[in-house]
Amino acid sequence: MEENMIFVFWLALIILFFVAGRKIYAKAGKPGRASIIPIYNAYTWMQIAGRKWREFLLLLVPIYNIYLTFVINIAIAKKFWKSTAFGIGLVFLSPIFILILAFGKASYNPSA
Repeated sequence: MEENMIFVFWLALIILFFVAGRKIYAKAGKPGRASIIPIYNAYTWMQIAGRKWREFLLLLVPIYNIYLTFVINIAIAKKFWKSTAFGIGLVFLSPIFILILAFGKASYNPSA
């Protein structure tokens, strides 16, 4: 019985974050399905951040990918009219900040 409850809880979380990802991508004018396709979702996330495709390949470089993760998430925050602190929150507390970005009033600004 307890295992079923745990399964239902995890399934609900997966669905919640699937919906959140779709909403964020839709706000940015990208296809929602991109949020669940591995590798393509990271590439699309970089497009939303306004980064070049070459930087996507640099995510494979150890140590530099940590720096790039911060740069990308701060750029995402700026594109949604949020602060640098929000971008850092996207790195360290991503489940919370992704929900805020998806279900909050944030709108996408492609020129930011």
